[in-house]
Amino acid sequence: MPEASLSDRQFQRLSAFIEGEVGIKMPPVKRIMLEGRLRKRLRALSMSSFDEYVDYVFSRDDGEIVHMIDVVTTNKTDFFREPEHFEYLSDTLLPRQVAQGWGIGSPFLAWSAASSTGEEAYSLAVTFEEFRRTNSSFSYRILGTDISTAVLHTAEKAVYPASRIQPVSQILRKRYFLRSRDRAADLVRVRPEVRQNLLFKRLNLMQERYPLRDLFHVIFCRNVIIYFDRPRQEALLRRLCNYLVPGGYLFLGHSESMASSNLPFESVAPTVYRRLEGVALDGSPPDGSADVSSKQGVFSKQKERW
Repeated sequence: MPEASLSDRQFQRLSAFIEGEVGIKMPPVKRIMLEGRLRKRLRALSMSSFDEYVDYVFSRDDGEIVHMIDVVTTNKTDFFREPEHFEYLSDTLLPRQVAQGWGIGSPFLAWSAASSTGEEAYSLAVTFEEFRRTNSSFSYRILGTDISTAVLHTAEKAVYPASRIQPVSQILRKRYFLRSRDRAADLVRVRPEVRQNLLFKRLNLMQERYPLRDLFHVIFCRNVIIYFDRPRQEALLRRLCNYLVPGGYLFLGHSESMASSNLPFESVAPTVYRRLEGVALDGSPPDGSADVSSKQGVFSKQKERW
């Protein structure tokens, strides 16, 4: 029996939905890719045709929408990817801003806004832990978000093939990673004292309002806006700006820029931008359900799961 194929009409419906829901363009050249990835969902649901699957998706089964997004989104990340950002964080940003009181008394808040399988968020945590070695009064919390539930599950487990930590120095590997007792498995896990400072949640960066209560000192949103058209890029950057404290920092990917935006940022290093103080944007972060502040409520529950 031949495999099901995706018709032009089906592809157009799905690509329009994906672009509207996630912001990712799906031009015709991606039809074969989309067809191949969605066949996994047909097999999982014991469906024999894309007609059946598309009807199922557009019946507004939100659970299947989440699964579909999981298989069509691309997640590329590494520990200490674009290392210059982490060097700027440890050598310049933290010493300067902690001297101004950031992270003293209440936690320094960082958001990895497209955290994928967690390597970026844990790289932030290792950077903060290293800073704490000589600044014991410093504390931090990290929120990692992604639209894919599959990658968030990996991030929460914090277990990786040993080959994934090749970019991490030997000293940092010994300090912050545990080797599996089963040497044949060749796995590592981030130490619990590091994991306790992180929270992972599903969040769609394209939604107009985020369920977050806090303002962040640092937001990493790297290699994300390149997938969006200009209006969506502008809208996302504006939303992120609203979630930064005045003087807070936004890190973009190496091929991304704010050059054409009218947002209140100044460039302080390659693809590192500081929100100007005393310049307000229309709107402010709404009240919501996710709390990564010093109140500890969400984080104490997170510890119980670990």
